[in-house]
Amino acid sequence: MGLIRGMARTAVVAGTATAVSNRVSRRQANRWAEQDQAAYDQQYAQQQQPVYVQAAPPPPAPAAAPPEDAALDQLERLAKLHDSGALTDAEFAAQKAKILGG
Repeated sequence: MGLIRGMARTAVVAGTATAVSNRVSRRQANRWAEQDQAAYDQQYAQQQQPVYVQAAPPPPAPAAAPPEDAALDQLERLAKLHDSGALTDAEFAAQKAKILGG
């Protein structure tokens, strides 16, 4: 009887150890799965957030040359002033050069 009792005790201990080991393995696997799911959820949430990029301001517009009509109007006024004697030849030439950009 002693031999059977010893074998039965060994079987109970081994069965208990196996059950405990399996339970620990399942718990650990569940923890890892939860961590993986949390990491996945966090990564997915980051991908879903819109990315705002501040656009660069547009470059400043180049200095526009005065329209030809405005330049012609100014030249006509200068010519009238010159003809009336209000401007000297030197003043007329200087203003004309200024308007024409040279």
